[in-house]
Amino acid sequence: MPVTGQAGCSSLSSPAVINYVRASDGRTVIAEFRASSNPDRSGTSEKIILTVEQPYPNHKGGMVEFGPDGFLYIGLGDGGSGGDPENRAQNRAELLGKILRVDVDHGHPYAVPSDNPPTDGKGRPEIYATGLRNPWRFSFDRQTGELWAGDVGQNEWEEIDSIRPGENYGWRVMEGTHCYRPRLFCSAEGLVPPVVEYAHEQGRCSVTGGYVYRGGRIASLRGAYVYGDFCSGEVFVFRRERPDPVSIPTVLLSTHLALSSFGQDAAGELYLMDYRGGAVFRFIPARPDDLRPSSSRSRNE
Repeated sequence: MPVTGQAGCSSLSSPAVINYVRASDGRTVIAEFRASSNPDRSGTSEKIILTVEQPYPNHKGGMVEFGPDGFLYIGLGDGGSGGDPENRAQNRAELLGKILRVDVDHGHPYAVPSDNPPTDGKGRPEIYATGLRNPWRFSFDRQTGELWAGDVGQNEWEEIDSIRPGENYGWRVMEGTHCYRPRLFCSAEGLVPPVVEYAHEQGRCSVTGGYVYRGGRIASLRGAYVYGDFCSGEVFVFRRERPDPVSIPTVLLSTHLALSSFGQDAAGELYLMDYRGGAVFRFIPARPDDLRPSSSRSRNE
């Protein structure tokens, strides 16, 4: 389960905010947990922040992260099935198919930040960005604060988006830069194209968003966005200086891993997670013009 935290109060340890699917009804639950720091106390306390009804068993998104502004960002998929049959990602009265932004330090159970995108009375005020199919891993550039997201495609195209407040990233009108519904002559007016897209070929099938590298160990990667594909095991790199309006992926590493997630430590060094084997790998420089993940297995997360 994706976990993130912020500073807690004196009597309890720092809280963690978790996204999980509730077994009893299948709803997505965003909850805050606080474990006691007192060794004479046991158990944890749960504060439910938000629950969202899930109409189908897939496309949960499942990402939570505190932004550099201190607000909680929540990624939600379009609700599942195939092709977003109820068009939830484009419906601003729905929370599904969006990235949300809420203030968990105020309100009960949360407040809406005053500078969230305007709703004009026609949408949910929690919505930060619209038109996502299944945002599988998003992250903030620790230097610039830019929000990056990998958005899983339907059957043909995967994409990476640079997320800005109030923008619409196109699903289900578009899959990447290509018409999805309708298949021909769709209107892209008001829709933001991805910065990267790639097709389902060479064993590729599902994007896994990563991080902009800000560590100090691999100089050639500084400022580049690193991401991957779950099925092919490839790790890609994107550098914004490329002139392409929509870039194609540049392969950084080829692995046999099922790349389910990336991570970074306090120093900005990168890690990747193998769903199949349950291991965490750390990126290290192999030689000045090459790099690879560590072959040693680290603590499973």
